[in-house]
Amino acid sequence: MWLRSGDASASNNVLGFLEDTLAKLSGKKVSLIRLDSGFFGDEVLSYLEDHAHRYIVAARFYHPIQRLIGSRQNWLVLDEGIEVCELSWQGDKWKAPRKMIVVRQHIAQRPKAADKTLSLFADEQVYHHYRYSAYFTNLEFAPAEIWRLYRGRGDAENRIKELKNDFGFDSFNLNGLYPTEAALTFAMIAYNLMAIFRMFVLQEKTQKHLSTLRYRTFAIGAYFEKVKGKLVLRIALTKKRRKWFDSLWDYPIQFPNHFSNA
Repeated sequence: MWLRSGDASASNNVLGFLEDTLAKLSGKKVSLIRLDSGFFGDEVLSYLEDHAHRYIVAARFYHPIQRLIGSRQNWLVLDEGIEVCELSWQGDKWKAPRKMIVVRQHIAQRPKAADKTLSLFADEQVYHHYRYSAYFTNLEFAPAEIWRLYRGRGDAENRIKELKNDFGFDSFNLNGLYPTEAALTFAMIAYNLMAIFRMFVLQEKTQKHLSTLRYRTFAIGAYFEKVKGKLVLRIALTKKRRKWFDSLWDYPIQFPNHFSNA
């Protein structure tokens, strides 16, 4: 996470952010990098290629790209209302062309399609029936597989929504950049702790939001009672939930020892 001023453009210092992110993953193998159109540009693509990273990056719909898509006649039908094609495009300052995958969805058959229109052809009715998306990649996969791989990135939007809705990421702004950054950093630490709790303790197939976990796991009524001279915590859980609650801690957790003797 980087905090930037509100007037910063989407592409502001994206290469620095990317380098910082990969540096934090030092020692780990990154099999695929998926980036939205805010990272699209020759500088980022060349950096990924020079460092032998496999990538899928959403394209910005510059007019030359729109013209190329608009001129395409042969589309491969992938599913009802979904067609794909593979193209090649080279920007003015690019050293070589790159592979581009284009997907178009017919809005009559796919009314929830949230992709882009070809604004360059706003006066031509034939293009109004479709929503388009395009991706640049160095993967040697079929166009349909490239699209499916990129769509997995959409789950990142759920993480962003969770940060906003459950951890207050968009509900405060302190008097100064550094205090705001400190507050956001603490919120991110809390989020990461919850992510670890869900992954290693709950171990459920679906990742519940904090708003759900608050009443399902944490905000549980309880009281202390003295039994034979000892305090006993009585938790208000039905038998079915009590068994589930106890089972959360029924497996060993091995923590690596990173502490030195110094």
